[in-house]
Amino acid sequence: MTADGITRRRLIGTAAAGAAVAALPASARAATSSSPTPSADVVVVGAGLAGLTAARRIAAAGRSVIVLEARGRVGGRVLNHSLGGGDYCELGGMFTGPTQDRIQALAREVGVGTFLTYNTGNNVFYANGRREEYPNDTPFGTAPPDPVVAGDIASAVTQLDQMSTEVPVNAPWTSSSAEEWDRQTLDTWLRDNTSGSDEFMAVVSAATEAIFGCEGRELSLLYTLFYIAASGNAQNPGTFERNFNTADGAQERRFVGGAQNVALKVAAQLGERVVRNAPVRRVEQSSSGVTVVSDSLSVTGQQVIVAIPPTLAGRIDYDPPLPPLRDQLTQHMPQGTLMKFEAIYDRPFWRDMGLSGQVVSENGPIKVTFDTSPPDGSPGIMMGFIGGHDARVWENRTADERRTAALQNLANYFGDQALSPRQIVELSLSPVVWNLGYPVAVLAPGTLIDFGTALRKGVGRIHWAGTETSTYWNGYMDGAVRSGERAAKEALAAL
Repeated sequence: MTADGITRRRLIGTAAAGAAVAALPASARAATSSSPTPSADVVVVGAGLAGLTAARRIAAAGRSVIVLEARGRVGGRVLNHSLGGGDYCELGGMFTGPTQDRIQALAREVGVGTFLTYNTGNNVFYANGRREEYPNDTPFGTAPPDPVVAGDIASAVTQLDQMSTEVPVNAPWTSSSAEEWDRQTLDTWLRDNTSGSDEFMAVVSAATEAIFGCEGRELSLLYTLFYIAASGNAQNPGTFERNFNTADGAQERRFVGGAQNVALKVAAQLGERVVRNAPVRRVEQSSSGVTVVSDSLSVTGQQVIVAIPPTLAGRIDYDPPLPPLRDQLTQHMPQGTLMKFEAIYDRPFWRDMGLSGQVVSENGPIKVTFDTSPPDGSPGIMMGFIGGHDARVWENRTADERRTAALQNLANYFGDQALSPRQIVELSLSPVVWNLGYPVAVLAPGTLIDFGTALRKGVGRIHWAGTETSTYWNGYMDGAVRSGERAAKEALAAL
C-alpha cells in the first residue's frame, strides 16, 4: 500500500482555498466577509484522536474551533482498510484494555462498542526451529514460560515494575534516580541485571519491537520505566505486564467497526469544522492572536493546539521561533519503526488447532502475532508485527521477499495452511510523510533529563497535544485522548 492508501495531495491555488473556506461553518465564515481568512477561537493542527478530542471539548464549551488535517482522512495513527464485501482490517492502533478509561469513555459517548480480543487456546513460542505451545494464562500473560528464558523474564519484569514506582508520570526527570537511569539503555541494564543470554535478549527484542517499534539498545531506561508507570491511571499503578498482556492487559479488547470508527464518529459530530487536505506549514504568533498557514488556507485564532507527533511538529515553521529547548526536544523524538503484515484467510483455521493466534518468536521478520478476525471469525485475519531492526531491513526488500519470509514465519507457527492466504495487506508508516514512523516516539538516553520539561509546556499561544505528551498511557490511543482533553482545557483557560 502507498501512504495509508492515499497519496500525498496538496490543494494549492485560489480555487482550492475558496472551496476550503466555503466548507467552514458559518460561525467561522462570518468573521471573514471582507477577508478570505477564516477565524476561530482555537485552531487545531491534526485530526488524529488527540486533535479531534480537543476540538470536541472546545466546541462543547461553546467556543469556535477549526481543525486542519494534512490528509484526506481523519484518525492519524488509527486506520481501517477495506477488504471488500464489508470486511476490513486495521492497520494502525486497534487494542484497548483496563485503565484506558478515556478512549473507552469517548467511544461510548459516540456510540462505538468494544469486544474481547480472541484469546482462547494456547499461545506459541518459537525459537530457532523449536516450537512450543503454552497456556495463555501464564504468570506473565503472553510472555513464554520457556525454561531457557522464564527466569530472566520474571526477574526483569519484577525489577522494572518496582523501579517504575519511583518515576513520577508527570515529571519522570525528577525521579531521585533519573540521572542514573537516563544515562543507560534498557539493553545495557538488562545485560547487567539478568543472564543476558542470546535467547532472552531475542525475546526482549520481540517485545520492544512490538511495543515501541525499536530495539532495547535505542530506549532510555528512564523512558522505559516512565512508560511502565504510565500504563495505568491515578488509581491503578502501571505494570510492564499490562503493556504486553491480552487478558487484563492493553490488548484485551477491540472497537466495533475498528478503532478509526471512533475518530470518524467524532469528526462527523464536528462536521465542517474539520478541514482535510490542509497540511500546516507555518504558525505565526502576535500580541493579538495566531495565524496558522496551511497549503489550502490560512486560519486566524486566539489559541492553537498542535496535536501531531513531535517529529512532525518540529517541521512546522514557527514565527517567532520556538525556544531552543522545545526545538531540540522534537529533534530527539523520532518515531519508531513498525510494520503490520496481515494475512487474510476464509476462516481462522488456527482456532481448530486449539491456538489463540498469539505468538512470541525469537526469529523474524514477524515475531509477534494476534488473531484480529472480526467477532464472528469471518474472515480469519492473522496480524503480525514487523518492528525495529527487522522493519528497517524488510521495508527495503521487495514485496515478494517480505511476503515469502512473513508467510514462512506464519507456517512455522501455525502450519502450512498459513502459506495460502486469500489476501495480504501490509503497511509501513515510516515513509508516510504525515507519520514518519509508528507507533510512538522513541526516547534515547539523555532526552528526558535534558529536554523533558519542554514536552507539555506551552509556547505563548501554542499548546501541545498528542499521545507522546500524555502522562498516562503514553504511546496509546488512550494517551492521545487524554492529551487532547488536557490541551483543550489549557486553550479554553487562555481565551
